Order: sequence, then C-alpha cells, then structure tokens
Amino acid sequence: MSNAKSTMALASFAATLDPAKLPDKVREKLGWLLVDFLRVCSIGARLPWSDWSRGYIGLVGKAGGSHSLFSAETLNPQHATFLNVAYGSSFDGDDTHVGAMLHPGVAAWSAALAVAEHTQASGTEMLAAVVAGYETIIRVGLAVQPSHFKRGFQSTGTCDGFGTAAAAGRLLFPGKDRRIAEAMGLAGGYASGVAQFYYSGASAKRIQAAHSAESGVTAALLAEQGYSGPIDIIEGAGGFARAYADGWNPAVIEAGLGEHFHLMDVLVKSHAAAARIAAGLDGMLALREEHGFSGDDIADMTLGIPRIIQGRLTNPHPVDLQAAQMCLPFGVALASKLPLTPGQIPTVNVSDFEAGLSDKSLHAIEERTTIVLDDEVEAASNELSTAARVSVTLRDGRTLSKLVAAPKGSPSQPFTGAEHEARFMQELSTRVPDNVCKKIVAISRDLDQLDARWLGGVLSGPSA
Repeated sequence: MSNAKSTMALASFAATLDPAKLPDKVREKLGWLLVDFLRVCSIGARLPWSDWSRGYIGLVGKAGGSHSLFSAETLNPQHATFLNVAYGSSFDGDDTHVGAMLHPGVAAWSAALAVAEHTQASGTEMLAAVVAGYETIIRVGLAVQPSHFKRGFQSTGTCDGFGTAAAAGRLLFPGKDRRIAEAMGLAGGYASGVAQFYYSGASAKRIQAAHSAESGVTAALLAEQGYSGPIDIIEGAGGFARAYADGWNPAVIEAGLGEHFHLMDVLVKSHAAAARIAAGLDGMLALREEHGFSGDDIADMTLGIPRIIQGRLTNPHPVDLQAAQMCLPFGVALASKLPLTPGQIPTVNVSDFEAGLSDKSLHAIEERTTIVLDDEVEAASNELSTAARVSVTLRDGRTLSKLVAAPKGSPSQPFTGAEHEARFMQELSTRVPDNVCKKIVAISRDLDQLDARWLGGVLSGPSA
C-alpha cells in the first residue's frame, strides 16, 4: 500500500503555494514566458494544421466562458485549453525543459487562462496555478527520464496532463490538496504520448501537447463533478512511474519543492525545431556569420553530438515537415543556406523547414555529413541544454569548427528582456495595436494584474 508521497506532495504544493512569496526572479521569468507563450500561439494560430484543430473543436466544442486566443469565440475550459495549446505547440517553437524532455509552458498557461476565466479567478490565483502547472510537469518528467524517452514516449504527451490537472485543481479546489490529487489521479489515466512519429513522420506531434493538456483540465472538471482518481497515481505499484519508465527517481519530485523552481531552467527557443538540435543550428549560423560561406561551399561536414540524441534526432532525409524539424543533419544543412540579416538574431522558421524539404541540395549536404559522438559535447550537455559541435571543410580548403555549449534562449544564454519584448511586439503588433502590446508587456512585469478575461477579450478583435 503506497503512502501517496509523490502525488500528494505535488498536490499539496499546488494547494498551498503563496504567490506573494515567489522570488522576484521567478516572477520576472514567468513574465517573459507569458509573452513568449502569446508570441508562439500567435504564429501557430496562422498555420494550416491549426485550421484542423478549429474544425475539430467546431464539431465537439461547447460554448463557455473561456476564450480561444485571437477569436471572439468562447468555449468551455477543456476545449479552450485544447485549442490554445494546439496553437502554441503547432510548430515546435514553444518553451522547453531539456532535462525533462518536454514542453511545459504552453500547457500551464493555456490551462490556467482557460480555468481562470471559467472561475473568474484573480491574477494572483492564476499565477499560482501557472507555477503549479510548470513545476508539476517538469518534476514528473525529470523523475522518469531518461528511461521514459528510451522506452518510446514523448513526455509532453504524458506529463503535461498532470500539470494541467494541478493548475486547474488549484483554481477549482483552492486549498484542497486531496481534491487536486484526485484530479491528478484521473489525469494519469489519460496518459499516452507514444512517439512513433519520430520514426514514421505524420502530424500527430502537433496536437499531442493539446490532448495531454486538455486531459488534465478534463480530469479536474470530472473531479469537480464527483469522480476521483488514485491519489498515488505517480508512485503506486500500478502507477505512472512504474508503467512508463524502467526506473525513476521519486526524490526529484519533492526535492526543494516550493523553494527551488525548475521553471527557471526552461529554455525559450530561437528556432522552430527540437530544442536538442538548436545548438547545432546556432553553430552553423555562427560559423557563417564569422567566415562568410554558404552551404554550397561545404565539401564535407562533421556534427559532434552527445549520446542522448543519437538515433531519433540524427537520422538524415526526413520524411515530412515534422520529422525535418527534429532532424539535426537536415536542420544544420538548412541553416547553411538561409539568408543572414545583419543585426538580427538568426532564426530558422517553420516556413524555412517546409521550403527546405524540396531543396535537393540539402540532401546532398546531408550525404556529406558525418555524425560522431563527441566527449567534449557530452560533457557540456546537461539538464539545461544540449551542446553540439559543427565542423566543416570548405571547397577552398578552409577547415572551420564551432562548439556551442548551450544555444540561444537556454538558461545560460537567455534572451534579454529587450529581446523578448522585441520578438513579442514584432508578432503581436500584426494583430492588435501597439498600445495593447505595450499593456501586455507591462502586465508581464506585474503578473498579479493579469486578468484572464481582459487578455482573452483584448486579443479577440477582428484584427486578432
């Protein structure tokens, strides 16, 4: 008989977290994570597969008080969560925790916004829900990695639901840790996250986060109606950790809970690509900026990698767009040919990957590429970021090499506040007036003032 230690620890944290005691650095980080969440949702909402999600919700969704972003439509909190996560996770641009191997922010923010509108919660309470969501998702992920990944699961699809159940539970059952744990117990029954798309392609990954996040909110709403899940869902003899991993570390879940915030270690992306290939993209772009060459000048290339990405992220010649965004040799070959704009942060966008699929010269560069395990790259890689070494021999005889220990946007190489603001303004100003963008940025610096209904309403106009 389990003592429900891990599940109840997270539920108690969600129930009792006092947002007034959050360190200033945590609040600052959350503010920039909010504007990045809105930025990636705005980009993602324009993409064709977001139309598929809107079509799906048009069939199954029921009206309610929670906004889907960039629309006047309001839905029930479950389906508003699904649609907003589908936007934010649609092109692999959303924030990432490298060690937990998942995307926590798009789920935590979407669920908290939707349920806060549903319950008319204050900004302060919504902030607590967001933190509960981030910490639960990341800690569960860290506890089961890396065997969870090696067994064939994508942890965004398995762990996000625990976090959204915790976030929704904080707002639906304030102060009631057992009710939150029961919601998490129900959410565990929805976990899937099978990652065959790494090998076969398909668009399934684009909604895996949405399904998982929606499931957590659904679980909390079911708990509100009277259902209960096992309060030892994570650590029980037939629970998540033992079913989904060959080994796990329960101490990770409780260590420093309420004092150390893993959300501080979340990486914000430069590129529409898997976070673990970002250093390779940065390495190629940096070499080109320093030495002035393009992909056609490359005679051969070697990519130094850590063992963790060997296989899933290193197979050349991706079969479709999703696979391309998760393929190191293809991504680095693509980065070797993109135009560079002086003074701008080099970025590989989803449209670049899509166009690159029909560029046969990229396949030729891949054929001239060797993947090697690199001890120095291995040593530089950790739970915060994945390193890479890019080495090229050019047709003019030059040999160039670049080790990138951590990509732009990682905790050791973060975007500045000004860079976050500029990226947000560039995207959101295409939807709403500059004064609205500036108001959202100002609120990101004082999250107690965030009103979910106001935010949903101000982003729902015709231009949005």
